[in-house]
Amino acid sequence: MTLVSKSIEIKAPVDTVFTYFARPEHVSDQLKDQERVGMTVIPMDIKEGMGVGTTFRIIGDFDGRRLTWDCETTQFDRNEKISAKMIKGKFKRWEITNEFKALDDNLTRVTMTVDYEMPLGPLGGIIDKLKFAKSAERGMENALYNVRGLLEGNGSIPVYITLDAYQKLLAEKKKMNNIPVSKVLTSILEKYDQNQVEIKN
Repeated sequence: MTLVSKSIEIKAPVDTVFTYFARPEHVSDQLKDQERVGMTVIPMDIKEGMGVGTTFRIIGDFDGRRLTWDCETTQFDRNEKISAKMIKGKFKRWEITNEFKALDDNLTRVTMTVDYEMPLGPLGGIIDKLKFAKSAERGMENALYNVRGLLEGNGSIPVYITLDAYQKLLAEKKKMNNIPVSKVLTSILEKYDQNQVEIKN
């Protein structure tokens, strides 16, 4: 069993920081570095507000070796904690927890912790345990610094959506016979453009 934990302070309100971390694919965008460590997160079954029961797939590249595993959100306490655990994959066990503490109105401490046991069998032997732990630690540290840069306005902000807005999108999706979210968003933007034209006329 290996426990890797990293913390950082971000000059942003806790709600802003929590909202960013609540979408696991946002953080995975930052888990790529020059050390050939990368992680891609693909949401699969999204529960309302990205809460408990949301499932997502992680594709991890660690120094040329690829592992894929599926996770489920097990705890979702707004502005406090998000936890997820592996439900299918090669690890014996894999859990991630992000904890948030408001230190001030505009200062938040984030602690990211991964608790895992390496795969069994030949795959576990191939992947050097010590090297894997160091790669994971370095990746987490880089991700936290990158997120801090983004949320403090020192980097280019990727397109992302707040939890409240995402819940509204899901409600519209239901009204529109569960068409893809991208089509719902396109439809909303087209209606907005039409309204702007009508206002000008």
